[in-house]
Amino acid sequence: MLHDADIESLERATLDAVAPPSVEALPGWLLPFDQSTIGRAKSAVPLSHAAQDIHVVQTIVDLYSAHQLPAAFRVADVASLSGIHQELRRLGFTPQQPTLVQIGSARQMLGVVAAHTNTPVTVTEHPTAQWSAVYTAPGFDAIDGAHRVQALSRSATVVFASLADPLGPVAAGTASFSHGWASVHGMRTLERARGRGLAGYALAALAQQAIARGIDRLFLQVDEGNAPALALYQRAGFQTAWRYHYWRDSCTD
Repeated sequence: MLHDADIESLERATLDAVAPPSVEALPGWLLPFDQSTIGRAKSAVPLSHAAQDIHVVQTIVDLYSAHQLPAAFRVADVASLSGIHQELRRLGFTPQQPTLVQIGSARQMLGVVAAHTNTPVTVTEHPTAQWSAVYTAPGFDAIDGAHRVQALSRSATVVFASLADPLGPVAAGTASFSHGWASVHGMRTLERARGRGLAGYALAALAQQAIARGIDRLFLQVDEGNAPALALYQRAGFQTAWRYHYWRDSCTD
């Protein structure tokens, strides 16, 4: 069970990884500002799941407007935040894109693949052309991929994992180490290379990086409808801590 201090550290670690250009704070909230396609980098998020003053919602909307950005929120589906949910609905926001926050262990994740494998994973402290090429490859949204490369490359807490075969780069992912957490972001595998266990190899390499830093606590965030990813993460020992929705203004979608 996660306590408020765990939730706060996890949310701060999330923003360290996706590295929005600007972040402001209100009591109990973080407000990231970004022009990208990355929802976590541009959605206000509460730092606990305790009941919140509903009047903060309008204040947040006004602050995003001052930045010439549409307001968006990332709020857990928990009863204690029902007042915030109701206020968001009153202001014309709708819940979209249900997403699971999952918690795991680096040592357990390391068991995703056998200790001995002939599939090498390259892990670097700086982005490489091999790593970034995966995100803009055919089959992925090129604009979204470019935004993710830019955001993760901007982060000061991330390492970069990639795999290639004779035809070129085929899989990539990152891990961030911040606020006592290791977190997994940006897992991608080219369609032609799926079914070969490459994501598992990348996860194991990222787990080794966490263990080397003395960090065992892991988290990731995954779309609720992404069945292949959920199956992999279940095998890696992840369990859902909570679900959230992005709340966006229905008039600006």
